[in-house]
Amino acid sequence: MRDPRPADRGLSARHVRTSEDDAQSARGHGAHASASPSDTTPFLGASARARQDEATKKPRKPNFITRQVNHWCNRLLGAVSERSLAAQEEQYAAHRTTRDYVWNSIGIGAWGMVFPILTVVVTQLVGVEQAGMFSMAFVTGMLLMYLANYGVRTYQVSDLDERHSFSDYQLNRWITCAIMVAVGFAYCSIRGYASDMFTISLGVYMYKMVDGLADVYEGRLQQVDKLYLAGISQAFRSIVVLVVFSLALLVTHNLAVACIVMAVAAIVTFVVLTFPLALFETPKSRRVSPSSVTMLFKNCFPLFLALFLYALIDNMPKFVMEGVLSYDNQLYFNALYFPAQGILLTIGLIYKPLLVRMAEAWNDPAKRGKFDLIIVAIMGVIVAYTGATALVMGWIGIPIMSFLYGLDFEQFRGLLFIMIAAGGVTAAIDFLYQVITVLRRQRAVTRLYIITFGFSLFVPLLLVNFTGLPGAVIGYLIVMCILLVLLVSEYIGIRLGFSKETEDAAAGVSSPIGVRGSGATAAARAAAHEKVRVRAIKAELEVEDAATTRSMSPARAAAHAKARARSEEPFSALSAPDDENPQPQ
Repeated sequence: MRDPRPADRGLSARHVRTSEDDAQSARGHGAHASASPSDTTPFLGASARARQDEATKKPRKPNFITRQVNHWCNRLLGAVSERSLAAQEEQYAAHRTTRDYVWNSIGIGAWGMVFPILTVVVTQLVGVEQAGMFSMAFVTGMLLMYLANYGVRTYQVSDLDERHSFSDYQLNRWITCAIMVAVGFAYCSIRGYASDMFTISLGVYMYKMVDGLADVYEGRLQQVDKLYLAGISQAFRSIVVLVVFSLALLVTHNLAVACIVMAVAAIVTFVVLTFPLALFETPKSRRVSPSSVTMLFKNCFPLFLALFLYALIDNMPKFVMEGVLSYDNQLYFNALYFPAQGILLTIGLIYKPLLVRMAEAWNDPAKRGKFDLIIVAIMGVIVAYTGATALVMGWIGIPIMSFLYGLDFEQFRGLLFIMIAAGGVTAAIDFLYQVITVLRRQRAVTRLYIITFGFSLFVPLLLVNFTGLPGAVIGYLIVMCILLVLLVSEYIGIRLGFSKETEDAAAGVSSPIGVRGSGATAAARAAAHEKVRVRAIKAELEVEDAATTRSMSPARAAAHAKARARSEEPFSALSAPDDENPQPQ
C-alpha cells in the first residue's frame, strides 16, 4: 500500500506558498491604496504605477472630422430647438478665393464621377444588361435635371442687387422640380416600362431632382461669395450617394432597391447639410413675390431652351437605341463616351478663365486681333488634346476600361476613336457658343440648335436601324459636326459684320468735313450702335463670370476696372461731337 503522505506534504507546501503570495500582494495593494484607489482602476491586472499613469493621462483630443461633425450637429440641433434656421449667426467667412477654387473643383469632380463609377459598380455586381438599364435611367435623369435647373443658376449668382429675393428663387425651383418629377413619371408611363425599370428610373429621377433642388441653395451660397461651402455640399452629397448606393447593391444585389436607397440618401444629405447650411450662412430673405417668380420664368426661358435643346441633341442616339437595341448597348455607348466627356471638361477648365479677358479684348477694336488669336489658339489646343487622348486611350485606356468593367472593349477600338473625335467636336461647339455669347449674339444659337435637332431626329435613327451600336456612335459624330459647321458659319458671319461696321466707322471719322455727308451719319450710327453694345456687355458680362469677378483680390479687381475703362476710350472718342474733336483742315 502506497503512502499518501508525500503527496499530502507537496499539497501542503503549495498551499503555504500561495498563502504567502496572497499576503504579499495584499500588503503591496495596501501600500499604494492612497495613490491609486480601486474604484478608478483603468484595467485589471495592471501595476500600481501603470494605473497611476493612466489616471493622470489627458483624454485624447478628437480629430478634425469628428470635431466638425460634432460642431455641426450641435449647431443644427440648437437651431431646430429654437425653431429658426435663418436667424442663426454666420460662422464661415466669405471672399476665400483659394478655398472657392479648391472646393468647387472637388465638388464638380465628385459630382461628375458619380455616373462613371456607378456604372462600373453596377456592371461588376449585377451584370451588363442591368448596367445598361441604369445608364439609360441616368441619362434621362440628367436631361430632366435641365428642366429642374431651368437655366436659373447663372442668373441667380449674378443678381448681386437681389432684384429677386431668395424666396423667389426657392419657389421657382420647387415648382420646376415638381414639374421634373411629373414629367419623369409621365415619360416612364408612356414608354411602358416594366416594374423594375420603372422603379430604377424613378429612384434615379428623385436623386437628380435633389441635385436640381440643392443647386438653388448652393447658388445662394455662391451669390454671397461662399462658393467653397457650395462645393462642400455638392461633394458631400455625391460621395454619400456613391457609397450608400454601392453598399446597398452589394448587400441586396437588387438594382431597384439600390436606386431607391440612393434617392433617400440624397434627400437626407439635403435636409441635414445643404438646406440648413444655405440658411445659416446667408442673410435672411424677403418674402416671396408671385410677380417676381413669374418674371424669373420669363427671363430664364431662352437660356433654358438653348441648354435643353443641346442636351437633347447630345443624348438623342441613346434614346434611339432604347427603342431598337438591348440595354447592354447603353452601357457600351456610355463607357465609350466618358473619355470624350473628359475632353469637354478639360477644355472648359482651360478656356473659361479666359472669358473675361476675351470680352475685354473684344471691347477694344485695337485688340480684336488678340481676340482672334485666342480663338485660334484654343482651337489648336482642342485638336492637340483630342489627339493626345486618342493616343493614350489606344495605348492603355482600352485595357483599363476592360479591367474596370470586366468586359472586352478591344472589339470597340474603332468606335472609341470615333467617339473621341466626337468629344473634340463637342468641346469646339461649347467653346464657340461661349465666344458667340461674348459677342452677345447667343439668341442666334437657339435657331441653330433647332436646325440641328431636326437632323438628330432622323440621322441616328437611320444608322442605328442599319448598323446598331456603330450607327449610334457614327450618327452622334455626324450630328455634332453639323452643329459645329453651323456655329462656325454663324461666328464668321458675326465677325465679318463687326469688321465692316468698324471699317465704316473709321472711314467716317477720317473723312474731311466738306465730304463727310452721309458717311458721317453712318459713322455716327455705327458709333452709337457700338456704344450700346459695349454697355450691354458691361451689364451682362457678370452673368457668365460672376463667380470669377467677385472672387478677385482688390488689386486684381482694380486692374480689371482700369482695363475696362481703357477699353471704352476708343468708343467715347469715336462718338464725340465735332467741336470737341475737330478734324484737320
